[in-house]
Amino acid sequence: MNRELFGVFGAIDTFNRFRSNDAFDEVVTGPSLTVGIRDPDLGEPGWSALCATDDGFCLIWGEIFVPDDDANAARWLLEQYPEHGRDALSQLNGSYVAVLDSASADEAFVATDPVRSRACFYTDEGGTRRFGTDASQIAQSVDDPTLDRNGILEFLHLGVTLGEKSALEEIQRLPIDSCLRSKSVEDLERFVYDPREFDYVDELAQRLERALRRRRVLPGKKGILLSAGYDSRVILSRIPDIERSYTVGAPAAQEVQGAKRLSEQYDVTHTAFEPDERYLRADESKIRYGQGIKESLHIHHAGYTDEFDVDTVYHGLLCDTFFRGHFNAEQSVDVLGKHIPTGHIETDPEPAEVLLRKFGYTRDASLDLTDRTDFNVDPRSFVRETLNEQLEEKETRAKTVQNRLNCVGIANQPSVPFHDHLSDHFLTSFLAIDRELIEWHLQTPPAYRTTETFLAACTQLDDDILEHRPPDRPHDTMLLNEIERFVRRKTPFLASFQPPWPDRQTLFERHDYDQRLLADVEHVHDLPARHKLRLIDLRTWLGYWRNSGDQSLPWLENSN
Repeated sequence: MNRELFGVFGAIDTFNRFRSNDAFDEVVTGPSLTVGIRDPDLGEPGWSALCATDDGFCLIWGEIFVPDDDANAARWLLEQYPEHGRDALSQLNGSYVAVLDSASADEAFVATDPVRSRACFYTDEGGTRRFGTDASQIAQSVDDPTLDRNGILEFLHLGVTLGEKSALEEIQRLPIDSCLRSKSVEDLERFVYDPREFDYVDELAQRLERALRRRRVLPGKKGILLSAGYDSRVILSRIPDIERSYTVGAPAAQEVQGAKRLSEQYDVTHTAFEPDERYLRADESKIRYGQGIKESLHIHHAGYTDEFDVDTVYHGLLCDTFFRGHFNAEQSVDVLGKHIPTGHIETDPEPAEVLLRKFGYTRDASLDLTDRTDFNVDPRSFVRETLNEQLEEKETRAKTVQNRLNCVGIANQPSVPFHDHLSDHFLTSFLAIDRELIEWHLQTPPAYRTTETFLAACTQLDDDILEHRPPDRPHDTMLLNEIERFVRRKTPFLASFQPPWPDRQTLFERHDYDQRLLADVEHVHDLPARHKLRLIDLRTWLGYWRNSGDQSLPWLENSN
């Protein structure tokens, strides 16, 4: 990877047992920690920062903003933490991993942002606690790693490994809203639901404005990954110096045409990338960003970044999750045997069932996968049990079922590799997890975290933001949009709404991935493309860090 943070609880000689100093731009040592960082943009405004003194050091990796617009966020935290402790951590803003080791602090720690948008992996194997942002590098430091059966099962059936697990038993992830100490992992209190009454629309509009203003500081030529939907257009409308927009899709596709109209509206040069082999290409340059726990499928832009003529990239990832209630359990109405969501909150949902739908679980495909492997588990029971465990774990952070659904969804967000890949190649803004916007999410009841609330706030910022509606949402209400979607799908000679992303099954078959990447396991060729892509992801990731390049997955290869 172009950017990486790696460290050990120990001195420089301990660090050098696992990594060479030459792999990093800077290596710093404090009373308890030694940490290396590789980041060509270290020190840029709004980005990775380092401050080292005789007393210790602070290192922050990723997008970072602090109060008073301090030019060096690491210096700010190093100065504030001895007096304010965790309250200082609560003031950090962005998508980051922070490391602090100072004689004037209570104890060295590593912390992610409140929602773990930047994962931190760690292991204690061999008696030395070490941590980093690249799971494959942590894996290479383990002498005899063991595949985590449950983590792999979750990944294959749900597309994401849940909780703190990874693909290996010896490696864990920091939970959301927590910090890593020398002998423990401690929960923080930055992400706890606390619903209140206030003007949800007006407050969201003001916070969006401030969050976007903060992110204007990112330097260089600016671009945006643009869809025809709602989320990225608010960025396009409020960052005045965005020059280029990029969309993956055929030139005639509805999504591309919608993005092109938005670009013309805001006087931005638009580029569409034709979906070809690069869209699904399964090689380590894309797959390693899934870290062995999440699908590389979500990294739609991965094959095209060489053609991005920009330094800073914006995107609207997770705006639907934080502002528009993606993980809310919604009521539905029956229309000709089809359940159509109404946009209203369900009063008595079945939480695990809701999450299965949100994560895209497919019962028939999972049963077929089980038949073709040696896992020997009932997939439906397995995924329900593991999701219920996640729901129980989040009870201290969310008192209501609806908020627990959102908390589990955010803690296990499958699309984060999208951001990880993008921010490894460019300075990258993550609007949705601005600290003030996370606070809005935590304080706003689920019934008001809706598309209607979000659009009302966006309209306050720009009266013309809905001049061009998304092609699959021509109406003001979700119910009418869903009804039209259903009618178009069922009515002969009436064109259906096109999906926003290219069809993976068609591309998988067109480029003959069965023979190119799964020739040695013909018994899985009849699985849906998405499940085969998960197998390819997992095997490729395993082969990347194993010194032998071995891609074997025992439960797959041993199947009859």
